[in-house]
Amino acid sequence: MKASLAHEVRWPRRVCTPADAVRFIDAAGFCVLFPLKNVPLPSMYYAVARRDIHLGPGWDKFCQMIWDWKDELPHRRRAYYSKCLRGRGMFVSLKLLPHFLTMRDSATAPGDYERFYSDGRISHDALVIWKTLEEHGPLATLELRHACKMESKNGNLRYKRAMLELQCHLVIVHFGAEQETAAWPSSRFELTFRAFPKQVAASRSLSPRAARASIARKYLEWHPAAPPTALARLFNWTKGEALAACSASL
Repeated sequence: MKASLAHEVRWPRRVCTPADAVRFIDAAGFCVLFPLKNVPLPSMYYAVARRDIHLGPGWDKFCQMIWDWKDELPHRRRAYYSKCLRGRGMFVSLKLLPHFLTMRDSATAPGDYERFYSDGRISHDALVIWKTLEEHGPLATLELRHACKMESKNGNLRYKRAMLELQCHLVIVHFGAEQETAAWPSSRFELTFRAFPKQVAASRSLSPRAARASIARKYLEWHPAAPPTALARLFNWTKGEALAACSASL
């Protein structure tokens, strides 16, 4: 089964370097790592490889480049990356990051884990991870699990669920990698408000309506025929929110 190429951005030249990748992310506004079936977004893989990819690809040199960039670019503060799209990984340009933060009501500050938890937006496990990162700074996967006392098999499942919660809220960001074992390097994670303070501050002056309009404008720039329902499905907007965003983007 193949993902459709209909939503890929026809970039004029192959993306070969981290600087190329940043330019592509800035132009696209937001993109996934690999083409995804039923997710109408451009992929970094197509921009790098300039060819189609089967879902569940065999690992090639292009996959490895992209996999490294998801940790490297945020660490260098050149782009945001986390599993913020229905649990799928997505790059977001720094220009649009404030708009995504406003859209998700996620312009956080120190100590906000208590507010998110009391409002029912995150689980207790997510609160523990958030608080640990706030107290200790950026941590790689194994040391973060250890600090949160989630080392067991069941603890790992709890950790993964809680990390997805925090990423979907854009509370945390990939922030480099660390060779913790002889296997693959582990991703390191940081709180978004510390990694990207300017973007978090900028998001506080935006309204959700304006944020949705900016996101819709960028999407329609590359996909002008997309109906409002496509954006509603992508970003979990209501029909009314999607219609208003598309109208305001014209």
